[in-house]
Amino acid sequence: AATCLAATRLAATCHKLICRARMVVMAPEVSPALRAVAQGALAAGAVAAGAALGALAARSIFTAVARPTNQPVISQVVGSERTVMADDGVQLHVEIDEADSPLTVVFVHGYALTLETFRFQRAALLGRARLVFFDQRSHGRSGQGEFDTHHIDQLGRDLGVVIDTVAPTGPLVLVGHSMGGMSVMALADQRPELIANRVFGIALLSTTAGGVHDLHLALPLGLSRAFDVLAPPIAAALAKRKGLVERTRWQDTDLGLLLIRLYSFGSTGTQEGSRFVAHMVSSTPVEAIAEFLPALQEHDKRESLGNLEGVDLLVMVGEKDRLTPPERSTEIVERIPGAEFILVPDSGHMLPLEKYARVNEELLALVERAQRASLEYAAGGVR
Repeated sequence: AATCLAATRLAATCHKLICRARMVVMAPEVSPALRAVAQGALAAGAVAAGAALGALAARSIFTAVARPTNQPVISQVVGSERTVMADDGVQLHVEIDEADSPLTVVFVHGYALTLETFRFQRAALLGRARLVFFDQRSHGRSGQGEFDTHHIDQLGRDLGVVIDTVAPTGPLVLVGHSMGGMSVMALADQRPELIANRVFGIALLSTTAGGVHDLHLALPLGLSRAFDVLAPPIAAALAKRKGLVERTRWQDTDLGLLLIRLYSFGSTGTQEGSRFVAHMVSSTPVEAIAEFLPALQEHDKRESLGNLEGVDLLVMVGEKDRLTPPERSTEIVERIPGAEFILVPDSGHMLPLEKYARVNEELLALVERAQRASLEYAAGGVR
């Protein structure tokens, strides 16, 4: 009975979303060619949604029944707040937790998320080192950038400005999740001397050095290729109708929460965690989500990964990550001798939330190693 009820509710949600999507693609500003392609995609999507409905409903119900009860309630830690001005004038929201340590750890969140991604890590590392968190441009509490600044190289420059402003001296550890890992790689490409002289540890969580356009998202190959082609123009069309999209509030629907759980978590995602991720996604402006999508597909820093050599590099990914699957992390490790690779079982893309205890353990060890290495270096040692 519960499965039938869930499936019925999901079917109604699918119907509403498809109807709203049809309204968007029929808008006057959408070109006839895009309209024709989008209508075909909607028809295919309706069939696919119907076929997947039962499986999604069952997955939601069984995961909810089996979810662990020992996960702590998500709570927020707030330190001092600052505003940092990017090189183009965009205001970046920064939060700092001070500590009696020369080491600063800078955390960089992912696409359509916020600095709250790291709240478990923030609580675990509090007092162990100086901690810096910031919302990337057009995300969270930071200002919105212009269209032509929504690319990964700009995010790398933003990260550099944050470091120059709030941590201009002393040793560093950089932690990047998903698109945040791409930002770290962009910074390494732009400022290799900063990495060589000041960075003693880097953690890349659930990310990729390039090739996002080749990902299948756990879809059949034909649908995956269609997504690669159709997603950017359809996202742009949706951005022009942002009022309609924002009124839909798909993240609060059964289907929206199921999709978030499917693509964010592995086998242990909770309803609370799914709603928390949905809250971060829904707080991101529609224009930013649309305009950053091509940047993710264009990102490719594989040839500059050599700039990370000599740094204590930790690469972690969930075994069931559908957005940046494990082979993308192994590609990074294969290009950087000595990098540590950890494949986390039963985990999806939101590794810092879903497997927070394991991530905390590894980051604490990385910070301790970086503190020792930086002290040895300051005493006249070599990297």
